[in-house]
Amino acid sequence: MLTESSGRSMAGIPWLIIDVVLALLTIAAFVFAIIWENIPLIVLSGVLLLVVVAISIGFYMIQPNQAAVLTLFGDYKGSDRTPGLRFANPLYLKKKVSLRVRNFTTATSKVNDANGNPIDIAAVVVWRVTDTARAKFGVDDFVNYVHTQSESAVRQLARSYPYDNFDDDEVITLIHDTSEVNENLLVELQERADAAGVEVLEARITDLAYAPEIAEAMLRRQQASAIVAARAKIVEGAVLMVREAIEALEEGTDSHDAI
Repeated sequence: MLTESSGRSMAGIPWLIIDVVLALLTIAAFVFAIIWENIPLIVLSGVLLLVVVAISIGFYMIQPNQAAVLTLFGDYKGSDRTPGLRFANPLYLKKKVSLRVRNFTTATSKVNDANGNPIDIAAVVVWRVTDTARAKFGVDDFVNYVHTQSESAVRQLARSYPYDNFDDDEVITLIHDTSEVNENLLVELQERADAAGVEVLEARITDLAYAPEIAEAMLRRQQASAIVAARAKIVEGAVLMVREAIEALEEGTDSHDAI
């Protein structure tokens, strides 16, 4: 797989000075060639003009957190991350790639969770390009690739876990185990984003709810489960009190027998 390498480029200021000097010499040579009607001097001024134009084509500007991908007739020649005015082979094609941190929120999707219940889910993804070669040549459009893979990963995540579990507290759920779920989403996204030379910095669920058609029914179920849990707690407390009372009576009886 193609990976990023450092391209051959130079600081642009020295070349800019050379270009300006050559431009002034070209103008002077052309003026004197016209005055003196000197054909060789006209040819020289033409050659100097071509050199000035060629040097000018070699200039490009790089901002902080930006890179330029250099190619020669379709062949990758490296990347330049040095900010400022830069100069490279005039035949190189320079394509800019932003290295800044980006974020976006996936569209809210309706998916069936692990229990088959329809839910609405969305997530926010924070990412940046770390390998400009793979970003440009590994996929067709790395921005669209990240967006598409993020939505696919969110859907896959929703199918892997239940929204909630009313019977088993040890089962990982989307609503109660957000830290672990978000971590798994980050790992899944990073595996997909490697092909585009992208690092996923953060991925977390931002929108999570039962689909409207079952939301009311699931709310009633949650309320019923809460009532059952409360009653079970009361019964457990009563049983514990009875057990303690029996133990206290037994201890009192043993003490009286000993006397």
